[in-house]
Amino acid sequence: MTVLDDIVAGVREDLAERRRQTPLADVIERAREAQPARAFDLDGDFGVIAEVKRRSPSRGDLAHIPDPGTLAGLYAAGGARAISVLTEGRRFSGSLEDLDSVRAAVDIPVLRKDFMVEEYQFHEARAHGADLVLLIVAALDVGQLHEFHALARELGMTALVETHNAEELAIAAELDAPLIGINTRNLKDLSVDTSRFAPLADLAPAACTLVAESGVTGPDDVETYAGAGADLVLVGEALVTGGDAESAVAAFTSTGQERRAATSRQS
Repeated sequence: MTVLDDIVAGVREDLAERRRQTPLADVIERAREAQPARAFDLDGDFGVIAEVKRRSPSRGDLAHIPDPGTLAGLYAAGGARAISVLTEGRRFSGSLEDLDSVRAAVDIPVLRKDFMVEEYQFHEARAHGADLVLLIVAALDVGQLHEFHALARELGMTALVETHNAEELAIAAELDAPLIGINTRNLKDLSVDTSRFAPLADLAPAACTLVAESGVTGPDDVETYAGAGADLVLVGEALVTGGDAESAVAAFTSTGQERRAATSRQS
């Protein structure tokens, strides 16, 4: 069993308990009553998706975050394009309450970052105010990807389709996904190799908005990703451990925008 398999098994167990407590019909009704999802600007300048992240399977505890909404407010003040909120509890110490806190604190789009494997979770995401959801190609079969991508769109949300290799990128292209992520983390051993991004970015559909995931430790990594074609970077650990989240988001954004501008002039 891979790390991903183990995480998904735990997600399904926790989801079964939530389904017992709140039936799907009730969640669907709550989703209908929620404020409409905010549109994510797919044509904007280079930007940062800033993540509320307490811990990770690879690094353990990262930061004590008593009020995710306050942290999200700092991210937004620094110019974040969206806030990513981990809601998986066993490995990442996240929760839907974290999503509620962030949604109440900011007006920019919010991504529910979780291992989405059942329809229930999509209505649940919308009920808690999510504007974006994560679809991990490695965690789903092709039929599920098409079904869930369509469901997210039907609910007004944008799906970030996460890939790790050329085969998964081809599947994302078949979905006609407008927002595609390339995660440079190996899901088998959790190692990160940022050099994986550039060759995969060359294979991505030209029309998609491309997100670089994992491996950002500072502005140099942002510059590398931006130069290789990233439109956005998703950053968590470097922000929650850096000490000045607002300034870090602003610095990463500025670095990426300058690099993309230089690349455009060169071409």
